[in-house]
Amino acid sequence: MPVVLDPDAAAVYKAFQEAGRPAYETLTAPEARAYYGQARFATNPEPPELARVAALAIPAPHGEIPARIYVPKQPRLQNGLSPALVFFHGGGWVIGDLDSHDVVCRQLAVEGALIVISVDYRLAPEHKFPAAADDAIAATKWIAANARELGIDASRLSIGGDSAGGNLAAVVALTARDGDGPKIAGQVLIYPATDFAMTHGSHREPETSVLLTHSVIRWFRDHYLNGTADIHDWRASPARAKSLAGLPPAYVLTAGADPLRDEGDDYAERLRQAGVPVTYKHYPGQFHGFFTMGKLLQQANLAVGEIGAWLKELG
Repeated sequence: MPVVLDPDAAAVYKAFQEAGRPAYETLTAPEARAYYGQARFATNPEPPELARVAALAIPAPHGEIPARIYVPKQPRLQNGLSPALVFFHGGGWVIGDLDSHDVVCRQLAVEGALIVISVDYRLAPEHKFPAAADDAIAATKWIAANARELGIDASRLSIGGDSAGGNLAAVVALTARDGDGPKIAGQVLIYPATDFAMTHGSHREPETSVLLTHSVIRWFRDHYLNGTADIHDWRASPARAKSLAGLPPAYVLTAGADPLRDEGDDYAERLRQAGVPVTYKHYPGQFHGFFTMGKLLQQANLAVGEIGAWLKELG
């Protein structure tokens, strides 16, 4: 599929190339995390003001899962409780943290007029599959069980994330549907990774190898998975689930210059065929990762606004 970057996306891509940043696959995981963490200062927009931002420590079998709660100034209260979005950050299950996605979580809280809780799940290669999925599931269950104390209406609890976080959100939705989790009101899948087989056409097109290159996505995969057998496990590849029926309404976003484009599109179509209400938004001139770059890319801010409006429509 021919891909032409929007002018602002092309300018950002050119700036990244000229900066001479080393490719992640040439670095150790800690080095890659440091580079990724620094990039946010150049790409994240100004953070909106909120009523409250606080750290949380979610109990888990291995200890505690760090998290952060974002409370907007005007949440949509019913009986004193707000809807909520549990958010899982992107970064290939190897990089990213609460800080890398701090601003976008603040934006989502404001645009959706709801509480956002960002979950800092364990990263690979120190913690391989299924550690991240286990943490995402455990955190969502704990948030639902403690919803009232957090000011949250458990009947209006949604999940979401970008890239690897979109993968985790899809896995949590499937787990909850099958009885190991709370009822989920909606799922926001922002250019999600859904199939580690990586056989879709967009994994081979030169035009999609932008920022998230074909080689770095394999580097992420090899850090996260224990071996090829994990590819077929739906907790790693949610598209491998036997059925997508009975899942909560979904908002699926894809970008044109993205190796994950076709698997996100395919997952949205499979959800539709299974009878799941789907809102699908494609940004043909943007690259993978644009969602957090609102300082440089206006399409990112538009996307946040549209997702916020969709979350409001859920109730």
